[in-house]
Amino acid sequence: MPQPLPKAELHLHIEGTLEPELAFALAARNGVTLPFADTEELREAYLFSDLQSFLDLYYGLMAVLRTAEDFTELTDAYLARAAEQGVRHAEIFFDPQAHTARGVAIGTVIEGLARALDGAEERYGVSTRLIMCFLRDEPAESAMATLEAAKPYLHRITGVGLDSAEVGHPPSKFREVYAAAEALGLRKVAHAGEEGPPAYIREALDVLGVERIDHGLRAMEDPELVERLARERVPLTLCPLSNVRLRAIDVLEDHPLVPMMDAGLMVTVNSDDPAYFGGYVGDTFEAVRGALGLSRDRLRTLARNSFEASFLDDDEGRRARYLAEVEAYDFDAE
Repeated sequence: MPQPLPKAELHLHIEGTLEPELAFALAARNGVTLPFADTEELREAYLFSDLQSFLDLYYGLMAVLRTAEDFTELTDAYLARAAEQGVRHAEIFFDPQAHTARGVAIGTVIEGLARALDGAEERYGVSTRLIMCFLRDEPAESAMATLEAAKPYLHRITGVGLDSAEVGHPPSKFREVYAAAEALGLRKVAHAGEEGPPAYIREALDVLGVERIDHGLRAMEDPELVERLARERVPLTLCPLSNVRLRAIDVLEDHPLVPMMDAGLMVTVNSDDPAYFGGYVGDTFEAVRGALGLSRDRLRTLARNSFEASFLDDDEGRRARYLAEVEAYDFDAE
């Protein structure tokens, strides 16, 4: 069987890889009753009107994640699927506040994730980084407390991010938290411009000092911002299937991926929450390839961008090997 195009995934919420079958298995193991009769009924609930309707189900299903073993199993299942779809490097988001609020210790979460990540390269040929996200609809004080609680585990964490409900929660709310994270040597990313305005993207760059923008879809509404993002080579971690499922885009054929590439933006393609949005990152590549008529050169550029935008600065030899795999990839062998 031919290998898929090598790629890095830079926008992936590990909690968003919770497939219905695993959710029911963990629920049974942990004595949690789900408000769905079976996996089919749960899948039918994956029809969302907007970001908030998704988040309501997303956080509700997290109730099944209780032990380190649960987080290990969740992560291992993602890595297996990702490897099959050509992922060579994954920078994985997790939401500690969503778990500590349920009485699950942050150490339980991180140790469970780490057990799977430690074996990722040997078992799946996938290198990994871990990015701790703050919930932007929670107070900034909660984010700061989370950062403090994570200090014993910083050797496991590469960076911090910002996710959850965007509108009404501008990046500037987390100015002090990001300054503290930078002082600890952590890399910085943030969701911005998914449902929030282009001004949120500017704030993420200028107030938080982020190195990557997660989503950034609405940047195209601001020509000056587009010019800046292109000039400064700020990576945007786009999630096309997510954009359609959450109604940011009506149909995939309307996605601005191609205009963004034409404008010189450093865009990448990612799956976001693949269990909920209809596909993992390889599926996403194939979907945009078909819907947008992407050429082989465009696909190769997207794969190249994913490695160039990754936090592999501490292992440039690895990055170079991955990039060489992209350049050597033979589409005719597919």
